[in-house]
Amino acid sequence: MTEMVHDVPTDAGPGRLHVVAGAEVRVLLVLGGGHSGQIATVDLDAVAAALPARGVAVARFELPWRVAGKKVGPRPPASDPLWTAGVDAARALHPGVPLLTGGRSAGARIACRTWTSDVAAVVALSFPLHPPGKPDASRIAELTPVAAPVLLVSGARDPFGTPEELRAALAASHAGSRRLVVVPGATHAFPRAAAPALVEAVATFAGSVARN
Repeated sequence: MTEMVHDVPTDAGPGRLHVVAGAEVRVLLVLGGGHSGQIATVDLDAVAAALPARGVAVARFELPWRVAGKKVGPRPPASDPLWTAGVDAARALHPGVPLLTGGRSAGARIACRTWTSDVAAVVALSFPLHPPGKPDASRIAELTPVAAPVLLVSGARDPFGTPEELRAALAASHAGSRRLVVVPGATHAFPRAAAPALVEAVATFAGSVARN
């Protein structure tokens, strides 16, 4: 496997792509971090370490405000065009293969909001359905317009939206193809013990996209 870092110019300064690819690239998966912009998390690290050997190039994009040293970014949707610049840069590195986008928490929200028809699927890790303690402030409207398969991987005790809440919201929204994988015992963050199951879920999902 090869790992490379690429600076990406944006209107808010340079972002940064961290790309890991194996000898064969059948799918490209672009992932973003959560509210803090951190891309070195249990779930993102595990996916980037394991999937390239299975034909999935993984590009993690650091948004410009994170590269600049800020710990919190602007309110949504200010980062959306910056994320799109990162996706475009990643696509240029591996053209001609199915493109998946996604991320954890806020990164999953951005991927859903910026989905376009040339993105084959979305990977939403810990999609934050609502702020903790505010179930009426649902964000399902960000996920509903994605007219492509979506994989949601969520903790069984996630205060940002339990699996039951997610299932109910998806059913009520009449969303398209959605698969929910629940990590037992996990909250909004995933424990290291959950990494193998999480990796298998994402790898299986990406593999199904590659075959279609």
